[in-house]
Parts: sequence; structure tokens; C-alpha cells
Amino acid sequence: MNNFVYHNPTKVLFGKGTISKIGAEIKEFNAKKVLMLYGMKSIFKNGVYKEVMESLNSNGVEVIEKGGIKANPILSFVEDAIEICKNENIDSILAVGGGSVIDTAKAVAAGALYEANIWDAFEGKAALNKSLPIFTVLTLSATASEMNAFAVITNEKENKKWAFTAGIDSYPKVTIIDPSIQTSLPKEQTVYGAVDTLSHVFELYFDGTENTNLVDEFAEGIIRTVMKNTKILLNDPSNYDARAELCWSATNALNGVIGSGRNYGDWATHTLEHSISAFYDVAHGAGLAVMFPAWMKYVYKDNPSKFAQLAENVFGIKEGTELEKAEMGIEKVSQFFKEIGAPTTLNDFGITADEIEKLTENAAIRLPLGRRKKLMKDDIREIYKLAVKV
Repeated sequence: MNNFVYHNPTKVLFGKGTISKIGAEIKEFNAKKVLMLYGMKSIFKNGVYKEVMESLNSNGVEVIEKGGIKANPILSFVEDAIEICKNENIDSILAVGGGSVIDTAKAVAAGALYEANIWDAFEGKAALNKSLPIFTVLTLSATASEMNAFAVITNEKENKKWAFTAGIDSYPKVTIIDPSIQTSLPKEQTVYGAVDTLSHVFELYFDGTENTNLVDEFAEGIIRTVMKNTKILLNDPSNYDARAELCWSATNALNGVIGSGRNYGDWATHTLEHSISAFYDVAHGAGLAVMFPAWMKYVYKDNPSKFAQLAENVFGIKEGTELEKAEMGIEKVSQFFKEIGAPTTLNDFGITADEIEKLTENAAIRLPLGRRKKLMKDDIREIYKLAVKV
């Protein structure tokens, strides 16, 4: 286990009836005028918008609204929202939605206090360390952005889907998670949220760090919990207990707990997926369902022990050599994604072998990728080939 510092300043209010508390929580920070960001229409249908506004109004918080955030949030929206912050003297940001809304909020909150273009931070040309206070009401559990400091935005003009952080200021001050409002989610959003959660665990679990017994146990517990409760929800979407387990699993997959003592994660697979959704606007979880098994199949032979550990501790595979158990574990992951209705090949998105080179060039802008196995352009190309049904 490596040395580490664990500091997560986000306060979480979890459970039924917690959304009505958001106004009082924001008021505690002396916020006077918030920019409320949200997605398309779901918060109007499920009553979240009404409940949030009543809470804000009753606590004397002035609200400016901006909706329409896409599932893959884009830079132009962020830039427009930053201008609103500067023109309206906004003093805090409220994100009401899933990871795309919260990621947008983080970029806007930092950009509101930065004189130049916020994309500088994504390009590594500026190291930002301050932002407006961020508050979140989570409506879709998947990314854990509600309890971490990272944001991913797509520069739609350059087809770059990249990440940034403004450090400790990018953590939301308060996050509200009411699992009951997620019972009305479409099936595919539950599926993609589960895949996204598992992918975050995999990125950390497979980063090559040795002697991480405790956080491995945490990680394996999250994997088992997600798999069990996703199956329950596909048959019974209104099952509150299963939804609560999935929600808290998603948050803990990337709030720093299971990353402590590790090498910060591998993250090659996320980069490979980002290139896909940058071009094709594919749901992030859908792309990860295709790319993670492909990455696993490409890298596992170099060091099969951790893959064998997954097979043993999560899937109960005890027989066979280390290599054989690793292969069976990877197949179990693929089978689970298929069983819950996630895509299995790039062809499912209409992407063919002819487009592999375009994806390879985009993913290879920053090399090498990954930590477990350093991936160069030829490696990237081969992994995309594994993801295409020939």
C-alpha cells in the first residue's frame, strides 16, 4: 500500500425526503444568489424541480436557472453559463441532475473565477485551485461526481472529451442523494449507471498496486453489491432498498475510499471510451460496457493475478490455473454486461472497423495511456479491434 492523504469534504444527506433540505444547506454557506443547472425534462416530471425551488424560495435564496445539459456535457454550454455567473454576480452553483450536470457545475464554478478560457485547465495550461461553492441534488447515480473533485467535458469543436479539477474547491459542499427519485429512471439509465460504477471500481482495482487488501475487499464488495441489486432493479425498478444500495455503491466507487493507497487508478479504458462518446455522443456507461472487456482481454496475460483474484472473490471461481481463472473472470464480466442489456461491441453503436483509426488517433493525443500496462498507439488500435465484431 502506498502513502496517501484522504480528504473528502463533501457532506452527504442520504435517503427519502432529503431534497427539501437543500435550501437550508445552501443558506448555511451564506449563499445569496445561485445558478441552478439541470438537464432536460426529467426533474419537471418527477417533482424534483418543484421541491428544490420550494426549498430555495423558503430559505431566501435567489435563483437563476439554466437547463438543457446533455448526457455528454459540452464546452459551449459551460462557457455560456460562466458568462451568466459573471454578469449576474452568482455566488454559488447548484447542480440538479446526474454526473453530466454536476461535471458542468464544477467547470462553471471554476471558470467563474478564472479570467481566461476554462478549457485552459483541461489542456493543462492552467492549474486552477478555486471555484464558487458547489451544491448538488443527485438524480442519477453513476459517476460519483457528487462526492469527488473531477469533471469531464467535451470540447465539441475539437472532439476532445477531457477531465480537470480545481482541487479541493471542486468537491461539492453538500450533496443530497434521495434514491426514491431514481425509481422512475428508464431501464437503460440504470444499466449504464451500474456499468459506470463497476468501471470506476475496475480502474482502481486493476491499476497494478500491490498489497491493497482492505481496499480490494471494499472494491469487491461494491462489485458484488452492484451486480446483485442491478438485477433486482431490472425486475423491480421501484425497489427502494436495491436502489439505495446501487446509489451508495456508485458514490463510494469514486469518492476516494477504494483509491486510497493505490497508484491513482489505470484510466486507460475511460480515455478509450471518451474518444468514442466525443465523436458519436454514446452514453458513457454504454461505451464502457464495450471497452472494459476489450481492455481486460488485451492486458490480462501480462499479469493475470489480479484478474484471477476477481474471478475467485467475486465470481467464486476456484478451479484452474491463474491464467484460466483470469480468463473465466473476464468472461463473467462480459456475460453480466450482456445479461443486463448493455452493448457488447462497437457495432452496436454503428461503429465499424473502418473507423478504428479515427478513434485511435483521438485517444492517442496524450500518451502513454494507463498504469497497469502502458498503452501506445498500436496497443490502442488493437483494443479497439477487439471491441469491433468482425
